[in-house]
Amino acid sequence: MRAKRSALGRTLCRLFGDEAGGVMMEYVILAVLVAAAVVVAVMYFGKNIKGGFNAMSHTVAGESVEAKQTVRDMKRDAKKGERKSEQHRKRISDQ
Repeated sequence: MRAKRSALGRTLCRLFGDEAGGVMMEYVILAVLVAAAVVVAVMYFGKNIKGGFNAMSHTVAGESVEAKQTVRDMKRDAKKGERKSEQHRKRISDQ
């Protein structure tokens, strides 16, 4: 019954003729979209998150010199990424 509440569910029920399958299909589609969003987020933010956790673990372990170096490395990488983005933006705008 619940599958008929949404347009996607009604479409799936018409295609497959099974209401339970339609509801299940909605959950599968939702799970795939969530998984895709997680993959994109990890690809985009993964390096920054890793650096942040490294800096925190060095700080907790009392290794302040290593923590400062990790933060400096993260800032340097961020600046490098900003420069690359700016160069890319300029190339696109010049075309």
